[in-house]
Amino acid sequence: MSIIQVTGSSGRIAVDRTPFYGTRVPPEIKKLSKPLAKLDKQTFRKMLQLIVNSLEGKDVEFSQLKELETSDFNEELLSIIYTGMIQLLKLAMRLPLVSLKPEMFKDDLVELQIPEAYHEDLSSVIFGSRRPHIDTYALESRPRLPRLDSFKWRADVAISTSVLNRALEPTVLMEMTLSNGNIHKFEVPTSKFHELRYNVAFVLKEMEDIEQRNILKIQD
Repeated sequence: MSIIQVTGSSGRIAVDRTPFYGTRVPPEIKKLSKPLAKLDKQTFRKMLQLIVNSLEGKDVEFSQLKELETSDFNEELLSIIYTGMIQLLKLAMRLPLVSLKPEMFKDDLVELQIPEAYHEDLSSVIFGSRRPHIDTYALESRPRLPRLDSFKWRADVAISTSVLNRALEPTVLMEMTLSNGNIHKFEVPTSKFHELRYNVAFVLKEMEDIEQRNILKIQD
């Protein structure tokens, strides 16, 4: 991802920082500024409340958005604003709070031509008291693979096989129980088990070395 410069509302320039929305403005957000500039603050806050409810996992019916419709704002315009705002907030929430500061967020809103009257309300969602509830729901509802609940193993020695009368070859029998209830059993010879141990240790060491690099350290 390329790094760009962002000019803030205060006239200062934040160098070597990518806006929270990335290097290109998503089309949903690009369509947002013009209709949002004509929306009254009361309707904006009602719509923002619907979006926050949705981000917290609460049911939001289309009829609730339909109730905000007026002669100036039909269903199509309200849908554009709703889609753009929820996309904007989701992109901002992908970043940890230690990386995205309130002043940076507002500078990015200026670049997106979001009316200044709405900056505080949008910031309150990203940095306010409702953020932990939104993060919790996002964490619990994310797609994920089953986790490992328990792991058992034992060493067996094959005294003989159909080919050899005397084998005495040790093997490691493993049993994994996953969070979805599935149980997987498999066995490997000791040579492959030692290879597995080595590769796991090698990967852990590589991860530790990468974490020590300055480029991955978050600077306030």
